[in-house]
Amino acid sequence: MNRMNMMEQVHLAGEDEEDIYSGFNDYNATLDTEDLQHDPTFQKAVMRTSHGRRPPPPIKRMKLTRTASRGLAVGGAGAGMRLGTAAKGRAGIPSSMGRLQTGAVAAGGTDMARPMTAVRAAGYTSVGNRGAGFDPMNQGNKGPAPPLEPKPEDSPEEKIRQLEKKVNTLIEESCFANSRGEFSLGLEKAKEAGRKERVLVRQREQQSMGDQINLDLTYSVLFNLANQYAANEMFNEALNTYQVIVKNKMFSNAGRLKVNMGNIYFRQRNFPKAIKHYRMALDQVPNSHKEMRTKIMQNIGIVFVKMGQYTDAITSFEHIMSEAPSFKTGFNLILCYFALGDREKMKRAFNKLLTVDLKVDDEDKYLPHGEDKHYNLILEVIKNDPLRQIERQRKYEAENCIKTAAKIIAPAIETSFASGYDWCVEQVKTSQYVDLAHDLEIDKAIMYLKQKDFNLAIETLKSFEKKDSKVASTAATNLSFLYFLHGEENDLDQADKYAELAMSSDRYNPAALVNKGNVLFKRGDFEKAREFFKEALQNDSSCVEALYNLGLCNKRINRLEDALDCYYKLHAILRNSPQVMYQIADIHDQLDDTAQATEWFMQLIGVVPTDTSVLAKTGEIYDNEGDKSQAFQYYYDSYRYFPSNIPVIEWLGAYYIDSQFCEKAIHYFERAGIVQPAQVKWQLMIASCHRRSGNYQNALETYKHIHRRFPENVECLKFLVRICSDLGLKEAQEYATKLKKAEKTKEIREQRASSGTRRGSGRGRRGEETDESGGGRKTSGHRKGGKRRPNLDDVDDGAYQMSGKQEIGEDVKNDASYSDPLGPQMERPKTAAVRGMKAEEDMFDEELGEDMLPGVDDIRVDDIAVGILVCLGVEKIKDAN
Repeated sequence: MNRMNMMEQVHLAGEDEEDIYSGFNDYNATLDTEDLQHDPTFQKAVMRTSHGRRPPPPIKRMKLTRTASRGLAVGGAGAGMRLGTAAKGRAGIPSSMGRLQTGAVAAGGTDMARPMTAVRAAGYTSVGNRGAGFDPMNQGNKGPAPPLEPKPEDSPEEKIRQLEKKVNTLIEESCFANSRGEFSLGLEKAKEAGRKERVLVRQREQQSMGDQINLDLTYSVLFNLANQYAANEMFNEALNTYQVIVKNKMFSNAGRLKVNMGNIYFRQRNFPKAIKHYRMALDQVPNSHKEMRTKIMQNIGIVFVKMGQYTDAITSFEHIMSEAPSFKTGFNLILCYFALGDREKMKRAFNKLLTVDLKVDDEDKYLPHGEDKHYNLILEVIKNDPLRQIERQRKYEAENCIKTAAKIIAPAIETSFASGYDWCVEQVKTSQYVDLAHDLEIDKAIMYLKQKDFNLAIETLKSFEKKDSKVASTAATNLSFLYFLHGEENDLDQADKYAELAMSSDRYNPAALVNKGNVLFKRGDFEKAREFFKEALQNDSSCVEALYNLGLCNKRINRLEDALDCYYKLHAILRNSPQVMYQIADIHDQLDDTAQATEWFMQLIGVVPTDTSVLAKTGEIYDNEGDKSQAFQYYYDSYRYFPSNIPVIEWLGAYYIDSQFCEKAIHYFERAGIVQPAQVKWQLMIASCHRRSGNYQNALETYKHIHRRFPENVECLKFLVRICSDLGLKEAQEYATKLKKAEKTKEIREQRASSGTRRGSGRGRRGEETDESGGGRKTSGHRKGGKRRPNLDDVDDGAYQMSGKQEIGEDVKNDASYSDPLGPQMERPKTAAVRGMKAEEDMFDEELGEDMLPGVDDIRVDDIAVGILVCLGVEKIKDAN
């Protein structure tokens, strides 16, 4: 009985939890065998069977002990309490509860107790999902969760949050604009961020949220604004902004910004204040930040160097070299010792520089590993990755510092440059940078070249002939170039020899191929030279020397279109090269494309506005087109920059004579007479200008002066006879006698007797005069049809002919005739317009001169040397990788 009461209590104790296990014991009513005893139909059927005819068992009454009765009462009270609780919760009582209650009553003595055969503690039954599913949180009937309620956009907190986000966005945009170089835009964004940040602070204060002010955001706004001011060179504003940050004690570590303030003072060249702020920043940086302290001390040392306080700078640099040595600091230390002239310390600092660790891994990892295809594939990926590029940059900086330091201290540490350089080479050979030894020896040869000591340079380079192929190729290339510069035939043979040696060591060396092509060019074999230049371009498409010289070859063999294509490609590489621009303009001029030639000459003048040859060439083009005013402007500009250029002086004098302003032409002829005092033509032109302007007395004096200097000049005697006859002077007969003797002497001369072509002889004399005067480069004889530049070569000996051959006797003063070197007298025009081609042809009959710069008609070897000097004269040993 006690056992049944306990079971009942256990079940009734679970009654309160039936709500979460409801439905698991539900099953079909047709299968309910427990209620069959109350089914009358079923009982009638059973009574007909043998089972139903058996007598019912006797009912035994059970006596309850006091303990059992008490337990039942307790159990009944508990059951009643739980049923009441279930009723208040409006929870349905399942059928199993009814069965347990029936059992409880039976246990109480009204019916037979039915034993429990199922464990219901877990809440699972065989009916499974017939009823409601397992839902311990009772969420099955609630549906989906409701959406989150959005915060109202007009709330103060939301406005503050959006404004803070906008400030951060403006700071980012300002930084990005600064990184792109758009400093004005960056400053504008920084200022706008500052304005919005102040609005944000005021809103927080109005909402009594002052304790929530974002100090990091304020610091970012001020710091970015100061940087933008400094980038825009608004230094005072930047310093004021930095000062605001530094003085605010709420900003931690703001004292480090004194480094930025020191940088600004350094840019303002206010070195004392720069040092002061650097030292203040150094005090703010803890010792644990070693790299930061090293950089600040390096800045301090550089400022001391700027101030000339080398001793203080040495103190800073030596401390850095003892703590964290670097190549830049070591190089600066050597410069300070060099400025003080301390030889021993220069040597010691150079050795210290050689001990600096490059911090680059072993180079062997970039070498291929035989048949290991997987490793070689990885090698192809990493041999030019960003890390490899950083390593190359470090190696280049280290080599540059070492080689530059050697060049600086070599003349100072020993009695001669050679011995000092040899000491540096020996020190490098015993260091970890032994590969630089050959480079230093090549640099030594180049230094000899700069000192114009070719023999020592050649001797130094010859010592590399038995070295490894890479060094030998470089030395042979430079030797070929040196011999080529000498220009003699024996030297050309040596240049050819070393060019072949360089090519045999390294066939893909473009400098060696260019040297070989230059030798062939100078020997006149332009086709073969052209092939070598092409091969050099195939090996290195950026070899500008080969491309330039290939254009010269094409011009020389009259392949102007190919030459123009070469120079257009070269112009794309060297945008502002005067030589390239001139070649393009000159080729267009030879192709009779006057518009393009003029356009390119104008661009060339924009690059070299003081080049007298280019100005004269442009004036010549305008003169050929008949635009005398533009031609005069460019010729006059050329004369202003180089007043000793005879062709320009000649053209200007002829221009004023043609314009009937003989007085102004006298000035230019006097200048020509100063440049070429041995040429009688300029004195004759001066005298003719005096006579044409009506000043006969000055003309007579000039002719007498010419006769004293050139007593056999026939033209001068003719003019003297004519003027003396016109003025009625007694000296006419004397000059007539001298004229007759001079004409007989003239007839004896072979060159004067056989000169039938005045044009050719004039051109020859013109070239000789240009060479004597040294007035600029030669200009080509290329001309447009029908136009000729004015010249005054008709004044030379034998250029003038008598209008009729007459014997000069006693009456010579009456019938002697002469030809005016300035042409027949013309009525003075009201303007400076050209009178006509006939009068011009009577006065001037010479073709244009040769080109002022190297062109198709006159390519000189000097021009080729200029084209190759950059590459070949300073070739170094390059990194094989």
